[in-house]
Amino acid sequence: MGVGWQPDLEKGYFVRGAYQLLTSHDSVSTDVAEELIWHTQVPLKVSIFAWRLLRDRLPTKANLVTRGIISSEAHYCVSGCGVVESAQHLFLS
Repeated sequence: MGVGWQPDLEKGYFVRGAYQLLTSHDSVSTDVAEELIWHTQVPLKVSIFAWRLLRDRLPTKANLVTRGIISSEAHYCVSGCGVVESAQHLFLS
């Protein structure tokens, strides 16, 4: 199986562990990520959100511009940081 998320034996599941797995390696194979996403202990709505995130299918401004839903001038992050609002920027930067 290779790389895998290991639960904290004292605290149980914690989001930080999954986040560290996804951000600490240069690349996590799709198979490993899907095993984590579709694990039976993960709530379905969380699995669907993670699946959409990994496939860049969330309605970020960058994706809405690509689909022609909003204009290209409106693709910057609402926080005023001057960066395009993408899934990478919102969740991992």
